[in-house]
Amino acid sequence: MAVSLAAPLRFDVVSLFPDFFVSPLASGLLGKAIDRGIAEVHLINPRDFATDKHHRVDDEPYGGGVGMLMKPEPIFAAVEALPCLPRREVILMTPQGEPLQQPLLQTLAADYDQIVIICGHYEGVDERVLHLVTREVSLGDFVLTCGEIPALALINGVTRLRPGTVGKADSLKYESFEAGLLDYPQYTRPANFRSWQVPEILRSGNHAAIAQWRQQQQQQRTQTRRPDLYQKWLEQQSNLEPPQS
Repeated sequence: MAVSLAAPLRFDVVSLFPDFFVSPLASGLLGKAIDRGIAEVHLINPRDFATDKHHRVDDEPYGGGVGMLMKPEPIFAAVEALPCLPRREVILMTPQGEPLQQPLLQTLAADYDQIVIICGHYEGVDERVLHLVTREVSLGDFVLTCGEIPALALINGVTRLRPGTVGKADSLKYESFEAGLLDYPQYTRPANFRSWQVPEILRSGNHAAIAQWRQQQQQQRTQTRRPDLYQKWLEQQSNLEPPQS
């Protein structure tokens, strides 16, 4: 078994349903990265830290309202029982957080040794849990039944950026969002499938022309599908241009 030379990135996931992660963490590139010591994931159930005889982790909100809230005591106890590495981020997965976008994944992959992820349930967590948290992150402008789904997305997105996870590191440079644009169209054999042809330029062997075509396709696709991203890209390009003398 190959062993990563760098220290593994440590994930600590505080979750009421740790079994949710078992199969995904053993599958695909993520499973291989964990086997190789590129990342390690520890699952902590806050129910194990509840002190009452029923191991209760939720209660009714003060002031009334629909649903239940996760209590602060078990979450605090679970996080405080963890080791604390020098570069640590404690993240609460919540629809109220900052969007989970590629620059954030890049920052987490490069700048941290430990990422603690708190998965919410029910109607959320007691507001005092935010005293533990250094960052709130959202998967998007929608609501899910649990924080485990976005937590798994974060673990996957960060781990794949760590050296050694993806076989060809250069492939990461040309993906959607890496350069501010969506990815270009890609094709493989056969060249003709149900009368749909692979563009002739991709079979020409002219690498300079192919690179130019791909750049044009990225711009066109982004402008059509994500005009917001395209506008940001245009602004970035204008800032990179040297001032007129």
